Amino acid sequence: MNWTEIAVTVSSEGEEAVTDLFYRIGSKGVVVESPELIKGYVESGIWDYHIYADLEVTGKCVVKGYFPEDESLSPRIASLREELLLFKELFPDWMVETNSVMVKEEDWENEWKQYFKPVRIGKRFLIKPTWEQADAQDQVVIIEIDPGMAFGTGTHPTTALCLEALEDYIQEGSDVFDIGTGSGILAVAAAKLGANVQAGDIDSLAVRIARQNAALNHMEDKIKVETGNLGEVFTGKADVVIANIIADIIIELLPSLPQLMKPEGILLASGIIDTRENNVLEKMNAAGLRCIGRLEDAGWVLLKATFT
Repeated sequence: MNWTEIAVTVSSEGEEAVTDLFYRIGSKGVVVESPELIKGYVESGIWDYHIYADLEVTGKCVVKGYFPEDESLSPRIASLREELLLFKELFPDWMVETNSVMVKEEDWENEWKQYFKPVRIGKRFLIKPTWEQADAQDQVVIIEIDPGMAFGTGTHPTTALCLEALEDYIQEGSDVFDIGTGSGILAVAAAKLGANVQAGDIDSLAVRIARQNAALNHMEDKIKVETGNLGEVFTGKADVVIANIIADIIIELLPSLPQLMKPEGILLASGIIDTRENNVLEKMNAAGLRCIGRLEDAGWVLLKATFT
């Protein structure tokens, strides 16, 4: 399949907004090329397996989104252009430039691999791409991941927040539903912590990649991955429901939670940009859920909620 890469060069202040925009209009993968971000990882020690040359901090970054060349491409590009024009009006000091090219799947995969390095998340997780090496350490849960064209490398704040939250709620034998599984990284993490996982995505490509990553981590006997909507994918009720999607889809999901989650279960809702937090909280309250905690990183929020 051929893909269109749309690159938006934006002032660093606009990185989160443009990234969120790509996800909202249906990008199947997002790459952020940010000298500031890489410099921060190096200085914090998160990327302690690699040595980078001196980085030039430019005050801007490039956000690339990848879209399949199908019947949905034109309306997605139209939506992108409209919202970028709105950004220019709302934030006249931002630099916003776009360009697009056609790429093949294998070219896309090779392009962004240079930005995906082993990374420690939370207390125990080490996320390691299949093409990198990392030394095994005591008490570390290593997750091998090859995202392909699916979202979820563990490095984006929305995924990292979910990984941190999973450590607090997964016990041996927990039943976990992973809604919008993407690369399957959260399903693999939950399974490695001892859970039995049902994972689903409406994107058949993501499902194929998630199954491959489950097998790569020898977790295929603990993870069931299916294509389809909620009623087509999940059976029974879960102790933990993971929804690392976007605010609008989380809001749509809330009325279905009584059929998906045990009365004492926990919802981990991530992918919420901070400007939408209050909106999601309002809808949670209306659905009978009580927020019992939150995590935040780089303008993204994870909400923890329960019915009890």
